[in-house]
Amino acid sequence: MALRNEEENMLQKLYSIGTLALQILILFIKICYVTLEGIFNSIVPKPLKSVKGEIVLVTGAGHGIGREIAIKYAELGSTVVCLDINEKGNEETVKLIQNNGFQNVHTYKCDVTKREEVLQAIDKIKKEVGDVTVLINNAGIMPCHQLLDHKPQEIIKMFEVNVFAHFWLLEAVLPNMIKKNHGHIVALSSMAGVFGLRNLVPYCASKFAVRGLMEAVAEEFREEKIASEVHFTIICPYMVNTGLCKNPKINQRFGEILALLNPKSVAEIIVTSMRQNKSIVTIPSFFMAVNNIFRIFPAKVLHMVTDFLDSGMNAD
Repeated sequence: MALRNEEENMLQKLYSIGTLALQILILFIKICYVTLEGIFNSIVPKPLKSVKGEIVLVTGAGHGIGREIAIKYAELGSTVVCLDINEKGNEETVKLIQNNGFQNVHTYKCDVTKREEVLQAIDKIKKEVGDVTVLINNAGIMPCHQLLDHKPQEIIKMFEVNVFAHFWLLEAVLPNMIKKNHGHIVALSSMAGVFGLRNLVPYCASKFAVRGLMEAVAEEFREEKIASEVHFTIICPYMVNTGLCKNPKINQRFGEILALLNPKSVAEIIVTSMRQNKSIVTIPSFFMAVNNIFRIFPAKVLHMVTDFLDSGMNAD
């Protein structure tokens, strides 16, 4: 009897090992397939989904990347809602769009750091324009000093604009997207949300937070099977010539590679990436691969590469 039980236990163990081995094999095959699919998609890009008729809300639309994104969506036939605390800049964006022959654009003043103000603005937009179907969380600020030179209120304000505003806007627009199983959230992180940079410690922390927020909410939707047609895209640009980078440090040996990016070109990539339902995009695209490769090596290797590139941000 004891021998028989021992044999049964052995068979159960062998069965468990065999089942696990089969599951690992299936996982490996799936990984290979998805990897090949990714390589194919990088060579032959995915078709672009239409954004005609979408109601696109762009925060920080009064200047820089936000302005260029608003213009691009208007050109593609979207109804564009420009949201900014800067009324003058916002109205200038609207005039630019209208002068280009696109009239389906609206402007609203809102301090995105204030939850109640955000909820009221979205409610007003819903009544006057319609339900937001695409949200571009672009608004951000970037004071640039050494950590101990940052005033406490400056750090708090940075997180209110760069991080907390995302929560209030998601709270305002996600329920309707879930209800209709249709929508897209695009969040502007940064290469400063991929690796740390001197003189940008609080800013890096805020942009790492944005990337973590977006990755986590996308994963929550995937695992809980919530609204499969609501998509999430994280954008991580290098330094962009919008006025935020007041004192960039650029090694002349790599001038073209590490030069400030043009806001219009960045906006083009952002809109295209959203239309391809990409999950995370760095601008330039090779930056993420370079970061991932060098993270494999000891930390000193990354420091050596950083020193060799000798670029970044000087204090304001």
